Amino acid sequence: MTQERSLVVLSAGVSQPSSTRLLADRLAAATVEELAARGIRATVTTIELRDLAHEVVNMTLTGFASGALSDALTKVGAADGLVAVTPVFTASYAGLFKSFVDVLDKDALAGMPVLLGATGGTGRHSLVLEYALRPLFGYLHADVVGTGVYAATDDWADAGGDDVKPLPDRIRRAARELAETVADREPARPAGLYDAVPSFEDLLGH
Repeated sequence: MTQERSLVVLSAGVSQPSSTRLLADRLAAATVEELAARGIRATVTTIELRDLAHEVVNMTLTGFASGALSDALTKVGAADGLVAVTPVFTASYAGLFKSFVDVLDKDALAGMPVLLGATGGTGRHSLVLEYALRPLFGYLHADVVGTGVYAATDDWADAGGDDVKPLPDRIRRAARELAETVADREPARPAGLYDAVPSFEDLLGH
């Protein structure tokens, strides 16, 4: 019998199209392939944080999640694995990315396999994975895989990128690690982690 797992992809790119979304899609596709090789069928849900920006601010101020944001939070909390990708702004993760993480339940990512990615204009910011993203998800007790993937502008070109560890190789390696971690675990907790969090619609209905 084919096993099933769910993956959630967070993309914090602010433009359309964005290299952040492109990297997120490549990481997700590679992970799906690696899981399929292990007899596991994966369903992928991609969450574009730019579409939730206003709702994230509202929840930050009020403590209540709107319909779309509430649905996104539930999907993240019920995932078997998470791919989280952010652009680098001012030498760190994007403010939108951090704001979304801030409204997650403190236990939402506990023990969850997570693959981290980041994009930027230059390779000089590649260490953002280690000094910003990894500590953030470590604080949330996520099980972050060893390989994170940073993609600079040159990495997307046919020439001029990292000849030692080209981007496709880094994507495959990171995806393999995430797939192995997800496959070694029982399916995730049932959905509903945020069922007790009232939305504005719930409040207006009473």
